[in-house]
Amino acid sequence: MSATATTTRAVTAPHADRTAKRSGGGRRRLGTVIYSIISVVLFVLFVFPVYWMINTSFQPNNAIRSSDLHFFPDNFTLRNYATVLFDPGRTPFLPAAANSLMVTVLTVVIALVFAFLAAVAVTRFRFKSRRVFILTILVIQMIPGEAMIVSVFRVIDGWHLLNTIIGLTIVYIATVLPFTIWTLRGFVNGVPADLEEAAMIDGCSRAGAFWRVTFPLLAPGLVATGVFGFIQAWNEFIMALVLNARPEMMTLPVWQRTFLVANGTTNWAGIMAGSVLMAIPVIVFFLIVQGRMTSGLVSGAVKG
Repeated sequence: MSATATTTRAVTAPHADRTAKRSGGGRRRLGTVIYSIISVVLFVLFVFPVYWMINTSFQPNNAIRSSDLHFFPDNFTLRNYATVLFDPGRTPFLPAAANSLMVTVLTVVIALVFAFLAAVAVTRFRFKSRRVFILTILVIQMIPGEAMIVSVFRVIDGWHLLNTIIGLTIVYIATVLPFTIWTLRGFVNGVPADLEEAAMIDGCSRAGAFWRVTFPLLAPGLVATGVFGFIQAWNEFIMALVLNARPEMMTLPVWQRTFLVANGTTNWAGIMAGSVLMAIPVIVFFLIVQGRMTSGLVSGAVKG
């Protein structure tokens, strides 16, 4: 009996193992399908508002205000873009775009330089009040910008920098800098100091070890932080509305406000066309730098 039972278990065991493997594989495939469906649903939810903005920008204003939904631009027209770019009765688009571009580029470049130096200082060096400085940066990020509008306006007005690129850039740098320092601090802290010490053993100076070994590893962090800073400065509205109210000094978010009519019909088609044009520089900037976000992760750690 024992021999028969042993033989039976030996015969049935492989079959049971195969059944269990098939069952486990089926569960994994089912889980993959469920996750794929969820991913597709989330993708559609996030992309649909962008598609609706683009779709609306190619339709006449009367079609937008009608009760019928137009999921495709069946009344295709470029008149909205012509209105945005060439309508002489409106505040020009291109000067506003130039103002936004100048303020944003200056903000990102200057903020990255100061934030990079500050992040290296609080990460690589131990000095008095270091923790207080880090805590202060964190607390500043919690203060809403709207709470400081009056104070900021009085300071910029006292410096005679209202309706200027320089004045708005200073305010944007002060707004972006705490977040930039805090983010870059995490990237710098993630690069081991041992790499610099190894380079110094090989004959590099402290500065040479930092620029040849550590800095290439921080390039993706600088790019990622620059992207967030670019988006934050490009889309800012409240400070630009208060500090640069003149038509010739408007940035694009403030320029978009000119489509709103208090006692008339709002040109939603023009707003959508302007929004599409406003999103293009951000997309182009991201496409240019997105390759840099992953390059250089280990290039500085490999000795040539």
